[in-house]
Amino acid sequence: MHYDTVLILDFGSQYTQLIGKVIRSFNVYCEIHPYHLTETRINQINPKAIILSGSPFSTNQEDAPQPDSSIWEMNIPILGICYGMQLIVSHFRGKVQHQTKREYGQAILQIKKSHPLLEGLALEEKVWMSHGDTISELPPEFIVLASTSSAPYAVIAHKNLPIFGLQFHPEVVHTPNGKTILQNFVLKVAKCSANWTPSNFIEESIKRIREQVGNQKVILGISGGVDSSVTAALLYKSIGDNLIPVFVDNGCMRYKEAERVQEAFSAIENFKINFVDASELFLSRLAGVSDPERKRKIIGSTFIEVFEKEAAKYENVGFLAQGTLYPDVIESVSFRGPSAKIKSHHNVGGLPEKMGLKLIEPLRELFKDEVRAVGKELGLPESLINRHPFPGPGLAVRIIGAVDKEKVQKLQLIDEIFIQELHNWNLYNQTWQAFAILLPIQSVGVMGDERTYENVCALRAVNSQDGMTAEATEFPWNFLKYVANRIINEVKGINRVVYDLSSKPPATIEWE
Repeated sequence: MHYDTVLILDFGSQYTQLIGKVIRSFNVYCEIHPYHLTETRINQINPKAIILSGSPFSTNQEDAPQPDSSIWEMNIPILGICYGMQLIVSHFRGKVQHQTKREYGQAILQIKKSHPLLEGLALEEKVWMSHGDTISELPPEFIVLASTSSAPYAVIAHKNLPIFGLQFHPEVVHTPNGKTILQNFVLKVAKCSANWTPSNFIEESIKRIREQVGNQKVILGISGGVDSSVTAALLYKSIGDNLIPVFVDNGCMRYKEAERVQEAFSAIENFKINFVDASELFLSRLAGVSDPERKRKIIGSTFIEVFEKEAAKYENVGFLAQGTLYPDVIESVSFRGPSAKIKSHHNVGGLPEKMGLKLIEPLRELFKDEVRAVGKELGLPESLINRHPFPGPGLAVRIIGAVDKEKVQKLQLIDEIFIQELHNWNLYNQTWQAFAILLPIQSVGVMGDERTYENVCALRAVNSQDGMTAEATEFPWNFLKYVANRIINEVKGINRVVYDLSSKPPATIEWE
């Protein structure tokens, strides 16, 4: 089947993959590649349109990343976003200057001229700005389609060529109608065919997995979360009994997680999970370690060690499969371009340099909602597909400071109460992710007319579409008070509960 392809060139923006996610929501196929993609490779992809992403760089830097010059001669639609727009202006000999004050946050876009790119928008729209440079002189070949109070060239278009620039970010949820702009560019300007769906993703993934794996076996780390479960279903559909699912208890799992995983997969015929209790090994290596980056790397390398040991029990095992998603990747390493590192994830930045097994990560460039769509297409139950995200390192990154068995057990009970009550109050599906954090501080309290000096725990719940941005969930006050009361009464050693109201950014969803 032929797909019209949108090529996204990544210059290191934290939001590049969001562009791809939005475009795929139109059932249009797209690929994300590093900005330095060669002319030969671009021609092989044969894109119908190109999008230039944002970047932490400035076009005025000597080492500013530049795309291959051939893209300007292809006569196909090009859309530059933020840094990408500034690249367009620089190429056509306009001027970009550094601002003394970075513009970050919401602005009001005022449309000056009608155009298919802006079709369906009101005369004024909210948009999200995030830039340190601005255009001071527009090339004579361009016209202004829209502006804001601080950005007179917020939307520009070439007079004769299908080349456009946006100073703001249409891909983020803070630009409410940004999706309309991208849809106009892809479907109306570039005239791409909308024929790429989750079923097509599954079909292509199965073909790719079979070609990659051949007759070898694949060992899969399965946790019971959405990501590893969808990975398991996709791999099982691809290679059948050559898949060896392994559940490793790292001593930092959720309450009764192993039992629940076994129950969830019991309905799948001939799907057998190997359960490995490595809790003592993990906890011994985590003893006394407080730094979150060290915790993640210890957990990552220990996971690999355990998986390799399990793989040695079988013949012809050549691959380790993981349910890695793009938010894990973009926050851990420079994946497609020079993106800034936020934190290491145990299954990405935490991997050791030398590993005896080759990695296979079929969901590596998908977001959570896309993974759920694929899982639904594969026939997985709603109760599994809609389960809240859970970090690979488990509760180790929800215990601030050093980790030990007693703290894990305490946090398991706290978290179980929180999730239990979310279900009881019919609020579980009203939030994207909810969990508890054990804090390394104690506070004075009073119980039974006696002074206490015990631990504080935090509750965290956020609403998000993709994990890249998030807002704290506004639960009913009575619900929060009820949960806090249960925790204090039922979990020994806790006398204070707080609720985290931070958004992402500036905070991350997890505390570590």
